[in-house]
Amino acid sequence: MKRRLLSIALLLGVAAPVLAQSTNSLNAPPPPHPAMRAPLPPRPATDMQAVLDQQAALGARPIETLTPVQARLQPSPADAVKAVMRRRGMSTAPDLAVVTRDLPYGSDPMQYARIYKPDAPAGAGPMPVVVYFHGGGWVIADVNTYDATPRLMAKQLGAIVVSVEYRHAPEFKFPAQHDDAAAAYRWVLDNAASWGGDPARLALAGESAGGNLAVATAIYARDNRLTAPLHVLAVYPIANSTPTLPSRTDAALAKPLNTPMLRWFAYYYQTTGTEGSDPRLNLVAADLRDLPPTTIVNARIDPLRSDGETLAAAMRSAGDRVEQRTFPGVTHEFFGMGPVVRGASDAENYAIARLRTAFTR
Repeated sequence: MKRRLLSIALLLGVAAPVLAQSTNSLNAPPPPHPAMRAPLPPRPATDMQAVLDQQAALGARPIETLTPVQARLQPSPADAVKAVMRRRGMSTAPDLAVVTRDLPYGSDPMQYARIYKPDAPAGAGPMPVVVYFHGGGWVIADVNTYDATPRLMAKQLGAIVVSVEYRHAPEFKFPAQHDDAAAAYRWVLDNAASWGGDPARLALAGESAGGNLAVATAIYARDNRLTAPLHVLAVYPIANSTPTLPSRTDAALAKPLNTPMLRWFAYYYQTTGTEGSDPRLNLVAADLRDLPPTTIVNARIDPLRSDGETLAAAMRSAGDRVEQRTFPGVTHEFFGMGPVVRGASDAENYAIARLRTAFTR
């Protein structure tokens, strides 16, 4: 049995020594979730619904009923997008205009980054740099799952995009992921010039749990007097631990993310129930003064919608420049689905334009 789990661990990129110490945690049953009584969420736009239907057709099961190992083996929304593209006769091969390589920033096998770089840079000088953190609730997914956004940013911005892998829960619980994000940021500042990047023109970006890491890392940079990013892009960030937020109810039964899944993720990445109030997780309670200009992108049909909206309000109250937009007809994970979802394309163009402006000022 242990040998079979070791094979799964290697497939997922989990370190063998970690697995040996964490077998019980990885295979522990998820907490029971009582049936919810909540209004049905708005129906997604037709193109968004096509992706959700495809993910179901691939055999995806409710993550809140699975163990972390089972959840990591699930068909992802990114898998569903590729399936829709293949059905439409579209190529799913990586865009050859962007080249990648993986480099370690720490000693653990999960502490590495994928460097995306335009194959033919537009200018002769150093390129801007984006440090990007993927989503997955700090439990599932990796840089492979979240390939679309950093690849698109590298091509459209003519930038080096550093997609950071970090240690996952429950093998490593909070604040391991925030510690890794901070270490990766320092590493990028020290090494970006050797890759052809300009560390003085640097932005932070992230999706979902990664959106949280992007803002939290900007706070870390401020508090530790590191070079500040020129801009922060947070796409449907985890930012508010209040359980009664409007979107926790009106999108409680949404797909691919629902409110029970938020509790499932917290169960695995937190050691105690009180950690949800830590300002690194509950960003609305953090010291948000003197942060870089920030763009927050949200989906209308998403239990994290209110997180982004309340974070924007809190940042404005702290005196920051922030612009927040909620896109209709789309759900969590829509960002990066531009080839098949019109709302995603709109959001991606908006976010990239905001970053481009930050780099050219």
